[in-house]
Amino acid sequence: MIVVAAPGQGSQSAGFLAPWLEVDGVREHLGSLGEAAKVDLIAHGTVSDDDTIRDTKIAQPLIVAASIVTARLLLDGRRDKVGAVAGHSVGEFAAAAVAGILSDTDSLHLVGVRGRAMADEAAKIHTGMSALLGGESAEIDARLAELGLFAANMNGGGQVVVAGSTEALAALAENPPAGSRVIPLSVAGAFHTSYMGGAVETLREAAAAVATSDPTIAIYTNKDGSRVADGSTYLDLLIGQVSNPVRWDLCMDGFTRDGVTGVIELAPAGALVGLVKRGIKGTPTVAIKSPADLPAAIELLEAS
Repeated sequence: MIVVAAPGQGSQSAGFLAPWLEVDGVREHLGSLGEAAKVDLIAHGTVSDDDTIRDTKIAQPLIVAASIVTARLLLDGRRDKVGAVAGHSVGEFAAAAVAGILSDTDSLHLVGVRGRAMADEAAKIHTGMSALLGGESAEIDARLAELGLFAANMNGGGQVVVAGSTEALAALAENPPAGSRVIPLSVAGAFHTSYMGGAVETLREAAAAVATSDPTIAIYTNKDGSRVADGSTYLDLLIGQVSNPVRWDLCMDGFTRDGVTGVIELAPAGALVGLVKRGIKGTPTVAIKSPADLPAAIELLEAS
């Protein structure tokens, strides 16, 4: 079973869309997706600097659009070769489009709403996120509870992303759990926590006007790593995910349970295949970072 995975926020880098614009049809596709999201994806994906595209309301549409564009090229005539799809955080919107739950433009419309709403919530209070690597689970849980921090992303392979007030994150970095290290992340707020409650309601209102279909490719949810067979249920999970933890570790458990034989990460790739290499050792992976990576991804897919 080949799993096609879509990355989350933080995977973007300045100019990463430039080589994709040389591929037939991509510029037009990105243009329509940008209109849906109300973001100039072509400009931000080619000439904007890293600080600009770190902005939540720009980063999220950029990442999802890149994954959708990549998927269209990868799966052209090969859709039946995909065993399942999954996304990490905002990447679940790309996964929903790939699986046929949402149209490409509806996905980008909702991501545009999501990004703006999350940026608005993040501006209300100083919060952030840090990666916590290593350490014992019990000690980590105790330290987070002591500081009032949340485990926002359980990524597997000994990596947990924690979120909360900037003061509490600073205290964690000064005195981390034994055997762990803390890496501050360049994100605007405490995503996937109760700090994002207002964004959930904004996204829910926008989603009420969007049609869904049941997936035509199996799809996993970040909620608990299970497969979801109903399109409207998956959309509800996408809405709630904004203020709930991302359980990528449980998604990888699901891949293993269901007999994964390879993982292909859509652009802008790298982070998820790294987690797979640590969490599901020996699984073949391909990270699609540019059009030059498509042949290797197609080869893995067609060999399934």
